[in-house]
Amino acid sequence: MRSGHAREMVGCGVWGRVWGGWRRGLRACAAPKDAGFVTRTRHQLQPRGSSKRLGPLGDQPFLGLLQPKNLSREELVEVLRAAVVDQKGPLVTLNKPQGLPVTGKPEELTLLSVLPELSQSLGLGKQELQVVRAPGKETSGLVLLSSCPQTASRLQKFFTHSRRAQRPTATYCAVTDGIPAISEGKIQAALKLEHTDAVNLVVPVKNPSRKDILEGVKKTLSHFRVVATSSGCALVQLQPVTVFPSQLQVHMVLQLCPVLGDHMYAARVGTVLGQRFLLPAESTKPQKQVLAEALLSRLRLTPAQAAQLPLHLHLHRLCLPGTRPRDTPVELLAPLPPYFSRTLQCLGLHQ
Repeated sequence: MRSGHAREMVGCGVWGRVWGGWRRGLRACAAPKDAGFVTRTRHQLQPRGSSKRLGPLGDQPFLGLLQPKNLSREELVEVLRAAVVDQKGPLVTLNKPQGLPVTGKPEELTLLSVLPELSQSLGLGKQELQVVRAPGKETSGLVLLSSCPQTASRLQKFFTHSRRAQRPTATYCAVTDGIPAISEGKIQAALKLEHTDAVNLVVPVKNPSRKDILEGVKKTLSHFRVVATSSGCALVQLQPVTVFPSQLQVHMVLQLCPVLGDHMYAARVGTVLGQRFLLPAESTKPQKQVLAEALLSRLRLTPAQAAQLPLHLHLHRLCLPGTRPRDTPVELLAPLPPYFSRTLQCLGLHQ
């Protein structure tokens, strides 16, 4: 019966509930009219009201940002309840705020740590939610949860099969500092995790050997498409085929176009006389992203504010299987956070 409810949910045409934003910040500013969360089949991808212009920029550059360290467990549950887009059968979908970790240490406040309370709050009783798909801490966007292990397993198998067939199921939006040399293509790189100075960093590996692969080096692949360019920046659509920590951030650094707000890997891109080049990843430590004065002016940010700029990487779209094997896949769309929309407007980047 529960899997039947899941099929009803996956096959539905439109989820009409409007995204409410996070608990803090958004109450002071009405959500834009294009902030609906819509599911449609592949030939109907346009979100409601997407042709509407954004409202005034306001004086708060990072409106709607979440600060998990300043929240109690009860407050975080309230934030996540406000971020729930729809709940049908065993599936719950929400729009995760940037800065919220999915997992962490036992004492840390994470999405996973409050799932029991969120399950109770949503009236699921003993049917505790589990994570099916979610972006990382610094990334905002779609989170897919299920209270039914069988439904979660079915969807996990779908995602695994899609990866093996090299069919992307997730689409991210990113704003980059710099414009890729080509408007569309794929990025391939072997990556490994290194623990340096108490931080896990992703490092590219040139020409990995079989031994490297056995020791954890992974060949990664992402597709990208430049949607718009302006002011030396780009709005880029990214579709990872493989799954690896910080894959999209590192891939864009390899294109000499770090994601805006990437304070972990952007320092690997150096500039001399206007020409960009890659610095050695092994010897380049993370530091706050440094933006050109002209870009700061366009963004209406001070250098101190730029040091707090959130990562402009958003899981915008997820592809789920249709009701039956031959049905057209259903695509879930999540609106951009207010600070992301503000950046697009400041830079004149239009979808």
